[in-house]
Amino acid sequence: MSLLVVGTVALDDLKTPFGERANVLGGSATHFAIAASFFTDVAISGVIGEDFPEEHQTYLRSRGINLDAVEKKNGKTFHWKGEYGFDLNTAITRGTELGVLEAFHPRVPATLQATPFVFLANVAPGVQNEFLTQIRQPKFLALDSMNLWIKNCKEELIQVIRKVDAVFLNEGETRQLTEEPILAKAARKILSWGPKALFVKQGEYGALLFQGSRVFSAPGLPLESVFDPTGAGDSFAGGAMGYLARTGDLSFENLQKAVIVGSVMASFNVEDFGPDRLRTVSLAEIRKRAGDFRELAHFEEVVL
Repeated sequence: MSLLVVGTVALDDLKTPFGERANVLGGSATHFAIAASFFTDVAISGVIGEDFPEEHQTYLRSRGINLDAVEKKNGKTFHWKGEYGFDLNTAITRGTELGVLEAFHPRVPATLQATPFVFLANVAPGVQNEFLTQIRQPKFLALDSMNLWIKNCKEELIQVIRKVDAVFLNEGETRQLTEEPILAKAARKILSWGPKALFVKQGEYGALLFQGSRVFSAPGLPLESVFDPTGAGDSFAGGAMGYLARTGDLSFENLQKAVIVGSVMASFNVEDFGPDRLRTVSLAEIRKRAGDFRELAHFEEVVL
């Protein structure tokens, strides 16, 4: 089944302890779509400026990503400048230029409005809600957000959350949104608003899945090559949603597998700047790393 994502398409300037890169392909929808494209057909709804390089568009199309709902406007593409210290879990924003994103109103072609799997990537809740008015009865609808929207648009964000089947947030965002320090209680509160599942991203420590009274914990895979964590959370969501769209199975057992697939894609994402590692990764490598996760988490019955 196919997948549609609305979010940002951006250019990033990145600095980590391992180097610097300028005008790297970035954005929440971009990282999501690239990861998802390994598993299903995916389309992006977003906006770019006149400065967005043709080579980036060519690459996205080479991944089979549909750009029919990406509008090109007069002005500059959304540009984020970020820096990481040796604590790669924390980004320091050095600059944000909204450009054409500031006046972005998503337009979904009729050919995409009935897409069965839909994801609202990290973008303003108002944009997410405007996008939803153009979507017709998706089989599975999920959402991501960030601390900025929780701080400035909390009630509007909660209203969008009430409309979705699943929510993707990191651990800090989950606590911030609910004002609940205990993660399990925070998860229960979010699920009480209507979503059937909550995916909690924990960076290098793994991920959690909450559904009803059931909880699944995926480990973090120890990596020796970590260059840039930008977009890792989006790649996690893209891998998970891409796998769900590929299988069409929304059982708890398959949601668990989706967590692992998302974790695999995020683990590759951090191995180079921007999405560059995903340009070269193969399905064989993805399958092997999924096996690595299984081995890491598997153990025999403990007899006491």
